[in-house]
Amino acid sequence: MRTLHEKRDQVVARLRSLGSALVAYSGGVDSALLLALAVDALGGRAIAFTALSPAVAPDEIEGARSVARQLGARHIERPSAELEDPRYAANPVNRCYFCKTELYALATAEARALGLAAVVSGTNADELSDYRPGLQAAAEYEVIQPLAEVGLTKTEIRDLSRELKLPTWDKPQQPCLSSRIPYGTEVTPERLAQLADSEMALRALGLREFRVRYHGEIARVEVGEADFDRLLRARAEAVAALKAAGFKFVTIDLEPFRSGRLNEAAGLVPLRR
Repeated sequence: MRTLHEKRDQVVARLRSLGSALVAYSGGVDSALLLALAVDALGGRAIAFTALSPAVAPDEIEGARSVARQLGARHIERPSAELEDPRYAANPVNRCYFCKTELYALATAEARALGLAAVVSGTNADELSDYRPGLQAAAEYEVIQPLAEVGLTKTEIRDLSRELKLPTWDKPQQPCLSSRIPYGTEVTPERLAQLADSEMALRALGLREFRVRYHGEIARVEVGEADFDRLLRARAEAVAALKAAGFKFVTIDLEPFRSGRLNEAAGLVPLRR
């Protein structure tokens, strides 16, 4: 079996073989590690690319900028227009396909304009066995996935990130805000802004692993076991913040947060107990 460092070295070698690359970069755990390794492998020929979308909270964008600066990477941002696609806005179960199609179209055009050899993404090996419609878009745009190619799992990516002292090593997963809206319920700028304000407010209260789920007038808060008591202690502030964001009612889900519950509810992945 390959060691963690052997996998890291294989990623670096793969990136060097490209000669230059545009890194699809969100500032999350996976893309931050990929950017760090790309800068190591390619220096200034590795450029970070972030699509600015209303489905990403402003504090997440600021976090991505901060990590890119820490790594000394050139960081390009471009507005994303997936909400203008009615197929995306309708919020079907393959919504992520339309989002990633927009992202990779923008990234591919940027890479060509800059004369870069490839677009690379931080897809990890765990995602290859999950329901990920965005992988189809990546294949259509010939996006390279160096972390997944060498079999790096999420846990291994966190371990490597910690070794490299990346501030993202223990960052909770943060999929786009559209994932807080049940499939079949329209995604709108107003709903995304409402969710962004709500989740930024809860992060400001010290919560780390949670989701605010959109159900019309109701906000359903899913929170991890470690944060449950913290949320209860800050209940009044949390309720006030979510009502200020536009919800009329606020509920706390008694089942602890875990990633993938939206897909489980839609029958897209096996139910976990």
